[in-house]
Amino acid sequence: MPEKIDGRSGEDDRERAMRALDAALKRAGSADRAAREQAYLKSELVHYGVPVPAIRRLVKAHARGHSDMTREELLAAVAWLWGCGVYELRVAACELLVSFGELLTEEDATLIERLIREAKTWALVDVLAPHVMGALFGAHPSLGSVLDRWARDPDFWVRRAALLTLLLPLRAGGGDFDRFSRYASQMLGDKEFFIRKAIGWVLRETSKKRPELVRAWIEEHEPTGLTLREAAKYL
Repeated sequence: MPEKIDGRSGEDDRERAMRALDAALKRAGSADRAAREQAYLKSELVHYGVPVPAIRRLVKAHARGHSDMTREELLAAVAWLWGCGVYELRVAACELLVSFGELLTEEDATLIERLIREAKTWALVDVLAPHVMGALFGAHPSLGSVLDRWARDPDFWVRRAALLTLLLPLRAGGGDFDRFSRYASQMLGDKEFFIRKAIGWVLRETSKKRPELVRAWIEEHEPTGLTLREAAKYL
């Protein structure tokens, strides 16, 4: 059972709201989908079987009803949702961080890193890295030193997060391609599927606006297999 959101006895309005969100997600779920999804993700979490678009709709409705949320309330809500051990509630925690990302400060990179380490699935990491840490890095470029450390981390999910944190600005035609190139170059020999896929994914998305940049990178670094197939998809 998650701790009380604000430490007071009894449920306050915020905790009741979290429990209401939990109940709404349970109602939206399907046992068949839950079983399939749990098997597909090789997940040890409880699954309600709720499609991601439905989770996002419910979280957005919650966010509209709590538009005055403070940073402290956001962090408490994320801790409550994440701590339940339910996949859909962890997705909801990620979506809350996306919705209220402007409340986060540089020090919250520590929280994001912890969530990435505990996520252990692309389905959560691929929201936390580009959409949460990516926005935070955009607001606080000094977090580059954190990304540099992530790129060398023994945990491949953390290394993947270092790559995907850079994704959205690169997709839009800007971003720090030099930093991405540095990370990708040192990971090119990685045998992990999710690393090779991430490198190719970022290159593929970058190529939509800057194909010649990606073509030159491929010619210089000579990626192979999955990475090359992904990177060259639109070239």
